[in-house]
Amino acid sequence: MYAVIETGGKQYRVATGESVEIETLAGDADTDVEFTKVVALVDGDSVKAGADVAGAKVLGKIQRHGREPKTLVFKFKRKKQYKRTIGHRQNFTRVEIGEIVA
Repeated sequence: MYAVIETGGKQYRVATGESVEIETLAGDADTDVEFTKVVALVDGDSVKAGADVAGAKVLGKIQRHGREPKTLVFKFKRKKQYKRTIGHRQNFTRVEIGEIVA
C-alpha cells in the first residue's frame, strides 16, 4: 500500500517504512508529523482519489534537517561582457513514514 501526499507545493509517493526528503518542515528531529493532504491511496488494484480519501492521513517522524549539494547557476550574455556565477543549496527535511491511515 502506498499514498501520494502533497506538501511544500509538491507531491510525493510514500509507503510505510521508507524515508523521503521533502521541503523544510518546522520541528526538531524525532518529532512526529502528520500529513493530511492525501491525494491518492493505492492498495493492490484498488485506487482511491478525490473525495474517497477525505479522512486519510499519513503519519511520520522527522529524522533530520539538511541541505542539498550546491548547484551552480551561471548566467552569460554574449558580446556584452556579462558573466555571473551564483550558488544555491536547497534545504530539506528527511521524514520516515510510519503509518498510512485510510
